[in-house]
Amino acid sequence: MSSNTRTGGQRLAFLDWTRGLAALIMLQGHVFHSFTAKELRNDGPYVLSQFIGGITPAVFLFLTGVTLAFLMDSASRKGLSPWQRTWAAARRSGYLLLLAVLFRLQMWSFSLGKSPWTDLFKVDILNCMGLGIIALSPLAIFSTRDRIRFGVITGLFIAGAAPFIRMADWSWLHPFARAWFVPDPNFFAFFPWAAFIAFGLAAGSLLRVVEPGAMGRMMEWWALFGLILVVGAHYFANLPYSIYPQSDFWVDSPALILIKTGIILMIASFAWLWTTYVNTGWSPLRQLGTTSLLVYWVHTELVYGSWFWRWKEALTVPQTLAAAAFIILLMLGLSIARTGWKGGPSVPALLRQRWIAWREQPLPQAGD
Repeated sequence: MSSNTRTGGQRLAFLDWTRGLAALIMLQGHVFHSFTAKELRNDGPYVLSQFIGGITPAVFLFLTGVTLAFLMDSASRKGLSPWQRTWAAARRSGYLLLLAVLFRLQMWSFSLGKSPWTDLFKVDILNCMGLGIIALSPLAIFSTRDRIRFGVITGLFIAGAAPFIRMADWSWLHPFARAWFVPDPNFFAFFPWAAFIAFGLAAGSLLRVVEPGAMGRMMEWWALFGLILVVGAHYFANLPYSIYPQSDFWVDSPALILIKTGIILMIASFAWLWTTYVNTGWSPLRQLGTTSLLVYWVHTELVYGSWFWRWKEALTVPQTLAAAAFIILLMLGLSIARTGWKGGPSVPALLRQRWIAWREQPLPQAGD
């Protein structure tokens, strides 16, 4: 979720912008989910907030696949062997899985006994990222061009298999393990969520092979193909027959995965247009996008932790909007503190400089 695209220059700034937009949608969605009064949850503002918020995890997973594609392409350019490229990709998953464990441990320990111990084993988006990268790491053996095709095929397989996985009898498997694979509205299971990582891997590989001068034309195709995906998948989802004996559109439907993928492609193409021709410098969305993991971690504790327990499920819509604005500004300030303001030193860097300067001060001499 953190940005690794700064070295790509302005050409790839749109990825930070897209990630930042997803973070903004996530922040408002979580604030509404945590603070809106129960009796207002059937009204338009709350429903719209949660409906829009559904695109956020898809964007994060998709961009995780893009970053994975960059890593694989970089390993190929360095001349690493297929095994070394695969290992380099799989090693990234260990970092994410460790973060997933630390995240759940921190949330549980800060709950002051109000959260059951089973929350430690909840499969969150970081878990899905880690597992998805492990599963997709063997694609590193192929060339970057081949990964475009195999990424799409893998994504279609994961999305298409999700309803069958959910229909199967998994009663023999422990619920903690089942949550990693079986589609469930309460978890980010591999099926179907990892399909976004595979589609992102294909998109990231395409970004690596396209010439800089052809980016504009490719973004036009992304927007067009995204629109076709949205319209086509919606059409097939509403047909009176299906190849699946059972399927829940909001939980395991391949059509929903393709619709969200189409929306992501359209958002990314707009982001490229915006960051290339309109706002080529600093922007709040790009800023949030460069520190999306930090924003995700801290805001989750603030919004769902015990910090503002008096207002949980008790605010009106205007009050919730004010709370969302406060959290968004707070996270933007945190992001700026982490990276520095427009090239200036970050707060950690300043503290490190002060510490070094203090240690290098000469010791007072006798008689001073």
